[in-house]
Amino acid sequence: MLTEKDEELLSILRCNARASISDIARATNVSRTAIQNRLNKLENNGVIKAYSVVLGHEYINKLITANVSLKVNPNLRQTICIAMRKTHQISHIYSISGEYDLQVTIQAQTLEKLNEVLNIVCSLEGVERTNSSIILDTIFER
Repeated sequence: MLTEKDEELLSILRCNARASISDIARATNVSRTAIQNRLNKLENNGVIKAYSVVLGHEYINKLITANVSLKVNPNLRQTICIAMRKTHQISHIYSISGEYDLQVTIQAQTLEKLNEVLNIVCSLEGVERTNSSIILDTIFER
């Protein structure tokens, strides 16, 4: 169970994974040693898996993002997911409920590249039907 301070620490790291222990300690009004201990605990318990790069809005805003819903053959679902993970423009693969089985997020620099990736996805054995939506604007993101 996470404490309120743990949640606060995670919130700071979500905004800036490179925040220093000193900066986090000042922001949370907790000692540096306590912050280091909390970080170690969160890492050891698997709450924090890794620290990663968050792409800047100037770069992200130039990408064309599409959410693609896929209806797939259940027997080939795992094979399809493995194949899609090899495509660098696919940033997320979700298992979903409802009419479709998977939701995929594709980010490409051009419409041509997006179309190329969509063609790759649609041609995978076991993909029965797709429905694509291009993201026009991000209204809120956390």
